[in-house]
Amino acid sequence: MRREPRIVVIGAGVSGIASAITLQRKGFRNVTILEKGADVGGVWHWNRYPGLTCDVPSQLYQFGFAPNPKWSAVFAPGPEIQRYLADVVDRYHLRPLIRLNSEVVDARFAGSEWRVRTGDGAEYAADFVIAATGVLHHPAQPDIPGLDQFEGDIVHTARWDDSVRTAGRRIAVIGTGSTGVQVVSALQPEAERLTHFVRSPQWVIWAPMWLPQPAAVGAVLDRLPDVNKALYRAGMIGAKLFTDIVTRPSWRRRAVQEYARLSLRAQVRDPELRARLTPDYEPLCKRQVLSGSYYRALHARNTELVSEGIEAVTPTGVRTSDGREHAVDLIVFATGFQAHNYMRPMNLIGRDGLSIDEAWAKGPRAYRMTALPGFPNLFTVLGPNSPTGSIPLHHAAEITARYIAAWIARWQTGEFDTVEVTAAATERFEAEVTAALGPTVWNTGCNSWYFTEGGAIDLLPFDRARMESMLAAPDDDDFTLRTSAR
Repeated sequence: MRREPRIVVIGAGVSGIASAITLQRKGFRNVTILEKGADVGGVWHWNRYPGLTCDVPSQLYQFGFAPNPKWSAVFAPGPEIQRYLADVVDRYHLRPLIRLNSEVVDARFAGSEWRVRTGDGAEYAADFVIAATGVLHHPAQPDIPGLDQFEGDIVHTARWDDSVRTAGRRIAVIGTGSTGVQVVSALQPEAERLTHFVRSPQWVIWAPMWLPQPAAVGAVLDRLPDVNKALYRAGMIGAKLFTDIVTRPSWRRRAVQEYARLSLRAQVRDPELRARLTPDYEPLCKRQVLSGSYYRALHARNTELVSEGIEAVTPTGVRTSDGREHAVDLIVFATGFQAHNYMRPMNLIGRDGLSIDEAWAKGPRAYRMTALPGFPNLFTVLGPNSPTGSIPLHHAAEITARYIAAWIARWQTGEFDTVEVTAAATERFEAEVTAALGPTVWNTGCNSWYFTEGGAIDLLPFDRARMESMLAAPDDDDFTLRTSAR
């Protein structure tokens, strides 16, 4: 007798959308998507800061099953990506399945089912829970003395307030990385003065982030879908090359690293400024930053780079360790996210009362990015060790969702009631990952957000073929299957 599984998907970003559409294609109908935001899109809903642009080419930053031929630019702006994700949701009729403004605060395994509760008090019973919460959704804001006394405006790039005026302001941007680089480039032209506080400089590779995709190209791709598919496949080949560069030492890695150094030398001629902008680690060790405008913005008369550490915020400015006070009336935090929270801070309780905080006391861990020992019938999409720095995330989400759907299909036929990965299989996968991370560029001596609290690198050091092989089909030897007495 076939059973109809009750499935709760947590999150309506890239991974949640991929999961829901995959489940829909496999014939599962009892699917509920719980999204804490007011709209779909995940990180592309929450992030709306000026200058927001994807650093992955548009033709690659999309679902393979839902190509968009008419991107406006080679590197799409954030609002356009959010609209694309919303269009995919509408095209595949997911809206009736989605509960917006429904943040999951509690999820507990109760013997044979999950009980999920949202902040508004609604409760859902589920046979399977898919945590598609993603990585970048909990903003990280440093606790700086005096911040609560500041008389101006404070905004984080991940929670941008459109009502905050930026033109004609004295702006402090705190933090670097892609977000800091983009927001500095966008705010500098109209600011009275912009001060960029950079504790650790980043390698910034020159790239034409503003380059438009000609309308004629979009029209051709729209009329000739096979050409569009071929372009996507070409992009995947390019992504494979990048994976090789970051995971294995080679002349290709050295060539890209030299281009990063050349980008700095060619654009920053002032030796003193160049020295302050030169990182003390290898290019590519951190998430690589692309920009064609950041160094130009730093050379503007109304811009200053400050390398000294921040000591405190005063009512009217920012005081640095050299005793200098920088007068500002708007502070912009571009300080990123608490990247390893995943499902947290929700109260997630698995078998025998095991909490996610207890399970991850030494840092996030999962079997092949998707299964957690102690948490039956729960899977993650783009969970721990996902290929954030190497393989296109849309593709990784699609592959993972198909793997999860295969397990649920077996439950549907009554083969088991609960499925749980073993601790031994999880530890074996961790050991394989740790060994493979040795020669990667991420392990060459920098301090990046890729590192967990326990010192592990939270990335996948394998290529796309290896990832697809790992998730091609369930391996029963790595799981415990249980059947309840009926």
